[in-house]
Amino acid sequence: MKRVARKTAPQVKAGNVQKKNNWELTRDYYISEQPELIIDRQRPGNGYRHLLSQSDVVRFISIIPDWDKHSVGLNAVVLAPGYKDYFGYYNPGVISLCAWALDDALTVSAGYYERESKILQLLDISCWPQGNGEWKLDFDADTARAYVLLSVFLHELGHHNDYTNTRNPRKANRGEVYADDFALNLATQLWPRYQKLFSI
Repeated sequence: MKRVARKTAPQVKAGNVQKKNNWELTRDYYISEQPELIIDRQRPGNGYRHLLSQSDVVRFISIIPDWDKHSVGLNAVVLAPGYKDYFGYYNPGVISLCAWALDDALTVSAGYYERESKILQLLDISCWPQGNGEWKLDFDADTARAYVLLSVFLHELGHHNDYTNTRNPRKANRGEVYADDFALNLATQLWPRYQKLFSI
């Protein structure tokens, strides 16, 4: 006897046949304004892991001064797959924080070290010149998490701030220096509260 997958009948309510499945499209936070901030966690990818949980992001946001002002127009924070060349990125309305490599310690260029030296000092990260122009940054899981939130997240929030506070967002071009200064100023304010909140 031939086996056939049995179909189940949809329900009938008040004489109307109900849809069997939810056919409404999920709103895309890249193109649609969201009623509240979405914190989305994607797969980290091979060789990477997420240092942050969604609740870590929520806790961190709770200590950012003027968050209501800074987050206007922000639809989502995405815990995104890891990438070799960057830790985070900004698309209008969406901040993405990349997964971290399985090895906590990082080797970075001299230029990157120069640019990040103040935040690395604030977080008390041990940094070692490698003799070839590169630097080894001795993160552990706690300090790497702090770096992602206090440097990367706040840097991308600076780009969001630039984008939303420029008369013509297509010309939001205060760029990396503005985002770096925005992040460092906020990180310096937040560091004592961060240490207490995350027990570091």
